[in-house]
Amino acid sequence: MKPASTLEVWLRGPLPEIPALLQPVAHALLQAREEVEKIAEGFPNEKLWERPVGVASVGFHLQHLTGVLDRLFTYAKGDMLSPSQLEWLTNEGKPQAGQASFEELFQHFSQQIDQALAQLIATDASTLLEVRGVGRAQIPSTVLGLLFHAAEHTQRHVGQLLVTVAVVKG
Repeated sequence: MKPASTLEVWLRGPLPEIPALLQPVAHALLQAREEVEKIAEGFPNEKLWERPVGVASVGFHLQHLTGVLDRLFTYAKGDMLSPSQLEWLTNEGKPQAGQASFEELFQHFSQQIDQALAQLIATDASTLLEVRGVGRAQIPSTVLGLLFHAAEHTQRHVGQLLVTVAVVKG
């Protein structure tokens, strides 16, 4: 049998304090953090904003991972986006102060995961099917739908990030 640390996060068992129905969301976010952390080591920062064959840059993916988690979890709380969240969205894909290296961008992403986990812990399972509006148009979703999509979207972009890193590192 493999040691727990070599197993994917979802195979390591339940996470304390996370409601049972939200365990898959937490597992996916923690798995994403581990995978991104592995590729951070030795990443050449001069390649952070390269767009091989026109695809999104490594920097964009790291900013987008952070921003989408923040936005979807905000909607799950029933809140609208703040001016700073809208500014982050506008600037995704552009170099910003405090985001000059893979490590700095990873730290923003990691902190956003910590905030998401804290929100999962605080989420009352009886609210999971409550309707929440998405965006200015207030397109209807549910708390569970938003949290699940946050996990799914994170995993999708981590996959894209892994491929882009492999390409730009050559």
